[in-house]
Amino acid sequence: MLSRSIPSTFGRLLLYAILASGTQATAQSGPNQVKITNGILEGVLETSGVRSFKGIPFGAPPVGDLRWKAPQPVANWQGVRKADKFGPRAMQAPIFGDMNFRSNGMSEDCLYLNVWTPGQPGNTPLPVLVYFYGGGFVAGDGSEPRYDGESMAKRGIVALTVNYRLGVFGLMAHPELSKEATYGGSGNYGLLDQAAALKWVQENIAAFGGDPKRVTIAGESAGSISVSALMASPLSRNLIAGAIGESGSILGALPATPLKDAEAAGTKFADNLGAKSLAELRALPAEKILEGATKYGPFRFPMNVDGYFFPKSPYAIYEAGEQARVPLLAGWNSEEMGYRAIMGNEPLTKAGFETVVKKLYGDKAPEVLQQYQPNTDADVQQAATDLAGDRFISFSTWKWIDLVAKTGGQPVYRYLYTHPRPPMVAAMGNVTPGLAGGVVKSDGKTPPPPRASGAVHSAEIEYAMGNLESNKVFAWTPDDHKVSATMQAYFANFIKTGNPNGPSLPKWPAIKGDNVPVMVIDVKSKLMQEPHRGRYLLLDKLR
Repeated sequence: MLSRSIPSTFGRLLLYAILASGTQATAQSGPNQVKITNGILEGVLETSGVRSFKGIPFGAPPVGDLRWKAPQPVANWQGVRKADKFGPRAMQAPIFGDMNFRSNGMSEDCLYLNVWTPGQPGNTPLPVLVYFYGGGFVAGDGSEPRYDGESMAKRGIVALTVNYRLGVFGLMAHPELSKEATYGGSGNYGLLDQAAALKWVQENIAAFGGDPKRVTIAGESAGSISVSALMASPLSRNLIAGAIGESGSILGALPATPLKDAEAAGTKFADNLGAKSLAELRALPAEKILEGATKYGPFRFPMNVDGYFFPKSPYAIYEAGEQARVPLLAGWNSEEMGYRAIMGNEPLTKAGFETVVKKLYGDKAPEVLQQYQPNTDADVQQAATDLAGDRFISFSTWKWIDLVAKTGGQPVYRYLYTHPRPPMVAAMGNVTPGLAGGVVKSDGKTPPPPRASGAVHSAEIEYAMGNLESNKVFAWTPDDHKVSATMQAYFANFIKTGNPNGPSLPKWPAIKGDNVPVMVIDVKSKLMQEPHRGRYLLLDKLR
């Protein structure tokens, strides 16, 4: 583990002297230029005073024979490499049609990261935030405006976003791939990309003014699941000093399967494509593989216990306390999934809800109804929303928080985000809000869904990262900016110190034993004791 403890006076002075001399050396190479291990980069000085460096390669292009292999080192370059544009996003189908990219196209050649750093970082190394995007491991990109690091950099943080391989390119396992690998496993390539990016940070972030001993990783949804996976893996758990998870963990949401099951899925996919060998698979154009995977089912390539990234089940790793022992800040939103996800066409009545629960849980339905039982028909919508959200992603986040608090030996802070998004701007026209914060065009026939009463999945990202203005879909109000100021301050404080507390913020204590305080983040943020623990204990028993 990389400790946040203060080094000795001699060690601190020596470290600062080395970093200061390195900063001076890179500054002499030209304006907005830095020298990293592979060569010189030239970034951009933004109008805010923040320096940005986009499209930095951290792994060799995973194409040809490198398709479905662990990321390989980047070749050095001569001269100055421009770092003023986002690199290509990973191969992906438009599954979430409302995602908003600024990337330079789409390609298998996608292993790029982006850095934002204060224009004048000074001689004291700065804390570092590495943010991993969401999108179910089948979509997303580090160029999405909601993840932009400029706002965090203005707060004295070196912020990064990282691309990683997705879907069939990032997760497919296959017996031939396992035989080829020195460790006898396959799949998990997107996770290996993330670990490689963290190694890059250790080697290079000082050139941007960052402190490699103060690296906090964060993400939402698949990004949060990634954070929980990186904490568990021996390849990455010693490269971080803190973790932030927004809605999701590998302990229940998109869990890692046994290697043989993942290999079987890869074999079936290859058969569907008519490929008789690994060589034939690698010879296929990326577009054909993506097309085949989209038809096959993009979510059918799971993470797996490959014996390398995961030497054993993530559950076993966390239960044994073998994960990174670092502070954790994590939570979820009040409306992670709508009630329709489980109710379907059943009426919103107590009888309808009981019918659904019996279909889902069989003879265990009475226990579930005891925890989620609506008192009246008017309560059914909320009960169904709670159960749908817990099944989708909330339980997995709870399980992660619970185990880390028990076995991690470091402070754990839990939140519940409850602030609904405001209405869309009137000029948007015939569209409805999308899951990822953009919009989905309406067909003009289907009535729009009712406005969410709570905070839907992914709604908090722009608030936490200070990027409300990058999203032109919603008519932001002073209340929204107030919520953003609070949430970003909590996050920034945690990134800097491992503790979210700071001036003018409601006090947020860490979990201690059975005392589980929860910070409710909204216009009037407040602390409450953990509600509904019985729900999660039951779901834990039923998993």
